[in-house]
Amino acid sequence: MIKITFMGAGSTIFAKNVLGDCMCSEAVRRCEIALYDIDKTRLEESKLMLDAINNNINENRAVIKTYLGVENRKEALRGADFVVDAIQVGGYEPCTVIDFEIPKKYGLRQTIADTLGIGGIMRALRTIPVLADFAHDMEEVCPNAWFLNYTNPMAILSGYMQRYTGVKTVGLCHSVQVCSKYLLTALGMEDKVEGCRDLIAGINHMGWLLEIYDKDGNDLYPEIRRRAAEKNASEKHGDMVRYEYIRRLGYYCTESSEHNAEYNPFFIKSKYPELIEAYQIPLDEYPRRCIKQIEDWKKQKEELVNNPTLTHERSHEYGSYIIEAMVENKPFKLGGNVLNTGNLIENLPADACVEVPCMVDGVGIHPTRVGRLPVQCAAMNMTNINAQLMTIEAAVTRKREHVYQAAMLDPHTAAELSIDDIVKMVDELIEAHGDWLPKFH
Repeated sequence: MIKITFMGAGSTIFAKNVLGDCMCSEAVRRCEIALYDIDKTRLEESKLMLDAINNNINENRAVIKTYLGVENRKEALRGADFVVDAIQVGGYEPCTVIDFEIPKKYGLRQTIADTLGIGGIMRALRTIPVLADFAHDMEEVCPNAWFLNYTNPMAILSGYMQRYTGVKTVGLCHSVQVCSKYLLTALGMEDKVEGCRDLIAGINHMGWLLEIYDKDGNDLYPEIRRRAAEKNASEKHGDMVRYEYIRRLGYYCTESSEHNAEYNPFFIKSKYPELIEAYQIPLDEYPRRCIKQIEDWKKQKEELVNNPTLTHERSHEYGSYIIEAMVENKPFKLGGNVLNTGNLIENLPADACVEVPCMVDGVGIHPTRVGRLPVQCAAMNMTNINAQLMTIEAAVTRKREHVYQAAMLDPHTAAELSIDDIVKMVDELIEAHGDWLPKFH
């Protein structure tokens, strides 16, 4: 019986997707599931939900156990074959609020702040020490386990784990597998979705849709470029930033326009406030989502936790398919975040965590060599990679000057603030986060 440990099991809806998916797989459903969290209430709620699913769709073939608190973490991990990571260190309050409100005082506005920007940097710095503890325990009690990381900022966290721990790990995002379908549907090309083939590579949340063909091998990009330009010129919609990418850079990318609006110096500019309306950029979007999520949870709790008839249908999340592929030695293709070892992407650095097609089988995860990205796409990725690598450096060295440098290298922060203001803002953020961050010297 394989063992799957879920770190951050209080992420109830996500636990339902990944672990419910596992119970839908004939190869995986007879498993031991270890639920780990530091929040007693949320851990119990997830257990109730998964017990119902296990009973209703799995004939109770999974054995589900809970482990509360740091003192029980090692036992949760002991003997695990797969460890799923879905934690959020510091939560909406206080940490996400701090990540938005202090930069706002300096005139630095954000949309999501979980991947890059000053918010992404701070999130990484408070999360890496926790992952380092996970890794230390895993190296002791489950050294052969695969660590499936869903936590953001994906490229920074996975890059840290891949370079500085002995844990086998891959970063998994939701955006690669839905990228082409979403684009084609939004452009009225639904008839091209079935059987379409694509190539996506780059970095997490800025993976480039490099090639896309219909089932007969016809290149769909010329029509995509025409329709995207026409749509941006004629109407307001929620994906204007990425359509502008197509126009200016030639290619669409994986993650949403609200995310990508803050990964560059082009759209959120205090000197050009009209761009916010022009490109439909939702400032402070992530706090709004958090507040709505908290409000919605009361209703969802009834549907998920207090519902003895709860069932589940398999989702498109990669987790269960990876586990299934390894258990059955059945090849499966995914877009994974891995270290750029062996020039997977030739014109990005070896230290970078890149997102490339990967094949999974009984031996493990095998990244595909893509070659060179178009120069402009690699250059856009590099502006993000610079800040990612510097953030990892700051996490490893615990030097405050490296935190300053990570913020200085962030394209949006650098475009808006002076160096002196960046330093003041970072100092204020470190002070406000308190014990959620390690000590920087």
